[in-house]
Amino acid sequence: MIKGFKEFVFRGNVIDLAVAVAVGTALAALVAAVTQSLIEPIVGWILSLLGGSDGSIGGTITLAPGYEINFALLIGAVITFFVTLAALYFLFVLPMNKYRAMTGQGGVDTRPPDVQLLEEIRDLLKQQAGGPDRGGPAAD
Repeated sequence: MIKGFKEFVFRGNVIDLAVAVAVGTALAALVAAVTQSLIEPIVGWILSLLGGSDGSIGGTITLAPGYEINFALLIGAVITFFVTLAALYFLFVLPMNKYRAMTGQGGVDTRPPDVQLLEEIRDLLKQQAGGPDRGGPAAD
């Protein structure tokens, strides 16, 4: 059981996933901090200038006592999402795709193992029978 688990873990996909989750979490925290400390105050300031409010930096609209819409937080969350998405893509996905293309590690074969085995058997039978160009039956 431990041997099987060890093979599963070190196959690569689980480790890649664990690293991606850890790096993505750290990157999301960094982007959130930058957004909260830099972007949200700027957006709130711009919204307060456009709305002509009392000069408070926040960009909120009070619907009723205790119920507010905070546009600075909403816009900040959208910016955080897209900056995190772009950073993950340009820092990890794009370089990994280029690396796989350079090393010849194309996409992962998603066919089930039984289909792969049947195709290998078919190809071997084709080869033993002489193939389609030597008078053998055409499989496809």
